[in-house]
Amino acid sequence: MIRRMPRAAPYLALLLAASLAPAQPVQAQPATPPAPVAAEDIGQWRLACAVDRMTDRGACLLRHRDWVERPASPGGAGLTLEIIDRGGRLVPAVTARDLTLDSATRGLLALSGTAQLRFPPNRLFEMPCGLDGRSILCAPKAEDAARAEAEVLVADRVLVRVVGTGAGPATAEPVELRLAGTREAVSRYARLAPPATATPASPDAAGLDAREMLQRLLKLFGN
Repeated sequence: MIRRMPRAAPYLALLLAASLAPAQPVQAQPATPPAPVAAEDIGQWRLACAVDRMTDRGACLLRHRDWVERPASPGGAGLTLEIIDRGGRLVPAVTARDLTLDSATRGLLALSGTAQLRFPPNRLFEMPCGLDGRSILCAPKAEDAARAEAEVLVADRVLVRVVGTGAGPATAEPVELRLAGTREAVSRYARLAPPATATPASPDAAGLDAREMLQRLLKLFGN
């Protein structure tokens, strides 16, 4: 007596064959082209902006044209003086953007690094470093944010020294950068990318202990 095959069997066979067949390459869909990027030099500063096509908000970077510390190798992350938004204030900061495996030692700044900034003849202030995505930000403490925001606008030069693991010693000679056109550059930056009122006053690594910071660094570099 021949038993009839269950009606669902042909479909199960087809599914099994499909699962065992070698995967066919999937053609990548063309990505949405990024919005045009505009860059301009204003005094000693370079302002580069792109417009977020989803929100129509400007995303801008305002950096000094000279390095605080050049990248150690091509494609590495150098240190720059930048104007960033912290708690609605546009303050100076020392940054290392878009860290890669080639610049892993730079990430150690997030563990114990500090940037010292001074606008002579004013006294220096220290800026603890921390992780912000794939970047290192050394930004003023909340109690120094107001004076940092005011002093950078009128200063004609700034002294910068970065100390800690992944940087130089505490006695290293500071880097001197000339400043010009700062007020105009910051004003234009504020028009293109208005300061947010809810931005944290320090890098998001604040409050993490050394073990948690190390875990974040390992995750950042894919370990």
